[in-house]
Parts: sequence; C-alpha cells; structure tokens
Amino acid sequence: MSPAQIFLLCLLGTVLVLFIWGRWRYDVVAVGAMLLVAVTGIMPPQDVFLGFGHPATLTVAMVLIISRGLLNSGVIDLLAERVLRPLGSTTGQIGLMSLVASGLSSLMNNVGALALLMPAAVRSAAKAKRSPAVILMPLSFASILGGMLTLIGTPPNIIVAEFRSEVSGSPFAMFDFTPVGGAVALTGVLFVSIVGWRLIPRKRRARLSASELFRIEDYVTEAVVPEKSPLVGRRLSEVDDEAGEKDADLLGVIRNERRLDMRAGGRTFQADDVALIEAAPEALDSILHDWGLEAVGVENDEERPSGLTLIEAVVPSRSLLLGRSAASLRLRRRYDVNLLAVSRASEPFRGRLRSFQFRTGDVVLLEGDPANLPEAVADLGLLPLAERDLRVGRPRRAFLAGGLFLLAIALASLGVLSLPVALGCAALAMILAGLVPVREIYDHIDWPVIVLLGAMIPVGQALEISGTTAKIASGLVSVSAGLPPAVLLALILVVTMTLSDVINNAATAVVMAPIALTIAQQLGVNPDAFLMAVAIGASSAFLTPIGHQNNALILGPGGYRFGDYWRMGLPLEVLIVLVAVPMLLVVWPLQA
Repeated sequence: MSPAQIFLLCLLGTVLVLFIWGRWRYDVVAVGAMLLVAVTGIMPPQDVFLGFGHPATLTVAMVLIISRGLLNSGVIDLLAERVLRPLGSTTGQIGLMSLVASGLSSLMNNVGALALLMPAAVRSAAKAKRSPAVILMPLSFASILGGMLTLIGTPPNIIVAEFRSEVSGSPFAMFDFTPVGGAVALTGVLFVSIVGWRLIPRKRRARLSASELFRIEDYVTEAVVPEKSPLVGRRLSEVDDEAGEKDADLLGVIRNERRLDMRAGGRTFQADDVALIEAAPEALDSILHDWGLEAVGVENDEERPSGLTLIEAVVPSRSLLLGRSAASLRLRRRYDVNLLAVSRASEPFRGRLRSFQFRTGDVVLLEGDPANLPEAVADLGLLPLAERDLRVGRPRRAFLAGGLFLLAIALASLGVLSLPVALGCAALAMILAGLVPVREIYDHIDWPVIVLLGAMIPVGQALEISGTTAKIASGLVSVSAGLPPAVLLALILVVTMTLSDVINNAATAVVMAPIALTIAQQLGVNPDAFLMAVAIGASSAFLTPIGHQNNALILGPGGYRFGDYWRMGLPLEVLIVLVAVPMLLVVWPLQA
C-alpha cells in the first residue's frame, strides 16, 4: 500500500473511533478529517469544500425546511388528529402509532415525525395507565423504519442515490427504495407491535411517568417575608445569587397575588412578599432561619401561585441546554422560567440543579407564566411532552403546503426537475407563502448533519481517488473467496448495520457506499443491490441510543437504560437481514 493509503486507513479508523467515543461531536470530527485530507494534499484544495454544495447535502437541507413547512401549516397535525384514536389494546395502540410514524417518516424528517407524535404517545400512555416506555421505543423504531420507504425518507437514501448518480449517470428514483424498504418496514412494524414491546424490561414497563417521578412538592416551598426579615429592602437578584450559595434557588416572588418579573434587576423585597424557594429539606431549614422566613408550603399543583403552569419537555440534540449547566443558562433572568426538576434515565436528579449538565434525552420540568412558557420552550430548543394546540383552523394553508410538496415529488419522479431543484423550489415557495417564517429558516436545519455530510463527502472521495476503497473491497472479497455473492451482500448489510449502531447513519452511508460499489464491480454483479443494502443497513440503528437521534430522544421520556435497546433491537435487526436479503435478490437481481 502507498503512504497515502496507509494514512487514509489510519484516518478512517481514527474517525470511527472518535465517532463512537463521542468526546467531540461528529461534525467537528468530520471537519477535522476533511482538513487533514486537504493539508496532506490528497484532495486538491479547490475540491475539499465541494461537499457542502453536493446534491445530497442540499437535498437533506431542503427536506428539513419542507418538513417545517408541513408542520407549520397544520397538515401533519390534521392527519395525526384524524388518525390517532385511543385504543384499549396495547398491541393495537402501538401498531396504529407505529404505522402513522413510519408513514410520516417516509415523507418528512423522521426526527420531526417522532417529535410530533411523542406528546400524543405520552398522553395516550397516561390515559391507559401504561408506562411511556411501552410505546416510545416502538414508536422510535417505527419512525426509523419509515425512512427506508422513499428517497427523501432519510439522509442515507439520499447519499446512496447521489453516489449512484456519480457512477452511472442516474440516481435512484423517489420510489426505487419502496419495494425492499416497504417489506422491511412492514415486517418491523408488525414485530414491534406484536412482540417487540414485550421485550422491554418489566421494570421499565412498570415505571411511573416523569411527572410522578418528580414529586416537586418535596422540594418547593412558599415562605412569607415578615417585616423584620433581613431580606426586606434587598434586591431580588442579590438574594437569588445568595440562594445559589446555599444550595437553593429563588424561583419567584409573589406580591399582592401577582408574580414579580425576576428579570427586573432593580426590584427589592418588601414585607409580606411570598418567596418561592426550591431546596432540599436539609438546606431549607437553614434558609428559613437565616432569612427569618415563615414557611407556607405548596401542597399540590392546583395551589401553585399566581396562575403559574408546569410543562415537561425533553432535551433534543439541538437544544441550547445541551452540555450546559442550569446556572450558566440563567433561565429566570433571560426567559422568566424556573427549572424545577430534571430526570435522566427514569431517575429524578436529587442534587443541586444549578450544577446539572444537560444531555440529550433528559426530561426537564419547567415552571412559568402560561403566556410565556411555550415561547421559552421553543427558544430553548426543547420538545414539550404535552399535547400542542393543533393548527387545524387554516385548511387553506394545509392544502397549500401539501400541494407544494406533492408537486415537487411529482416533478422529481417524472424527471422534469432533479430532486434537489424540485425540493428547493418547494422550500422557496413555502417561505414566500409564509409557511416557514424567514427568521426561522435556518433554525430548523440540522446543521451538525449538514456539516457532517459536507465534510465527510470529500473524505469519501479521497478514499476512492487514492485507491483505498478498492484495497478495502479487495480485502473483503479475498477473505470471502469461494462464497456466493449473496453472502457478501448480506455481509455488507450486517457491517453497515453494525456501524450505524454506533456512528451517525449519514457518515455510515458515506463510508460504506463506495466500498459496496467496488465489491460489486470486482464480483461483476449488479451494484444496485449492494448500494440498496447500504441504504437499508444505514437506517437500521436499533441496538443503542447513540446510533440515531430518535433513539436518544426517547431515552429520558421512556426512562430507558443504554442496555435496554438491544433487547428489542437485536431481534429486529436479525429479522431485517432475513427479510432484506431475499427481497434485494428479487427486486435487484445480482445478474442484471
């Protein structure tokens, strides 16, 4: 092997290890790899950034904007509200929600589909007195399976299609993925609905909901400020800082039955004010004594002061909270909301909230004014675990959004326009029609994924140009010498699935697509079957919560542990291999 090939193999191995380790976010790792390829001269400097203008990258961005337009118009809410009806049977309820999730995911971003359906799933579980863990994992898996159905269902499909275009001159069409992907998705939905949910650990299926776990009445206390209290005349912001030093939080101040705005830094305490304090029992006694307060207490949510309301929300991968502490966010002063409690992996956090570092999947309990709280939740990038107000009052907007989307799909399917151009026109039309406000255009693009694609595509091209991909393919072919091509097809599927379980599915597709194509060329068989195997495998991340954003998103609300996923995910992946390989051989014959 040449020095460049040895370097690229080491680089590829290092990138995969860093993806799995997770110390740095995957887009940062990808950019580092791209720059190394440029610095070493393996890729010409003028080509190293072409990945950001690649059709696959642009198509993913357009799909995300269109998904937001469909959500804003109410067409998805209308569909969900009409279809999702409460059912008494657990299998029936999971089956219905899984079918809806997979259907939505075939036409929009699957993370958005899950975010839309998750509040309804949590609510239906509460009504049926079931643990949310029973429904959320099947729902997540179904939303991932649905992405296999169409070209725009998931980034790996788009990447594989564009890779085929570069090699053969024409990409996979919109519904080329449907025969195999449909069979796999239908089998998967039936499995999670009938058998899969029963494999979730009994402890998780019997656990309480997040709201029952929090029991905030054990931590939040009302206290009256007497005339002789040392707090009288002191600024609220000053007392708030002192409360933090005492391992407590000043959540709010009530005066004349009205809650004061904690963001107003000049306000001072007056006699008969009511301070709302959050503290563990041992810290509360010290605070009441030092400040001379008279405890009143909050017995239940109905007695919460001044019309404040509570909302549970989950921390997604793009939230402003991610990786930051509660203290650094200054939620009260910036957003006028209080962080009352946090739950991680089904366990409420009992320590000091100010120092809590947020992760993807954490569930937070926020308190604030009903008029401001939803906006604060949106600004923080959180996903509420409560039913949203359905936007079904403007059917004209819903029909407009649906019509623009279907027109784009039709133009692309008929070959009138390329897919990126057709989707770009639809996205622009939605923006001009006000379905996606201009100020929100870039807020709803998953930039880490876009950067990942833009950076990894040149790395993949470097592997091809240097001949490294051919070396890897030759090694796999020689190891499996004498075996039928169908066995190698299954091997590619399994290897891709394994990678997708531990690294981002888009990165998996970028790495595996050229390897699969080269293997097919060396065997002299139809490369389409091998590329389709990569598409299926890259969308089969069911063993861990880190392989796909949807799996991470349900970690907290479902109260799952890292090791819970493989119980349902492993048999599902085995089932996918058993169904996908024969379907690939029938739909995309090796001797085309």
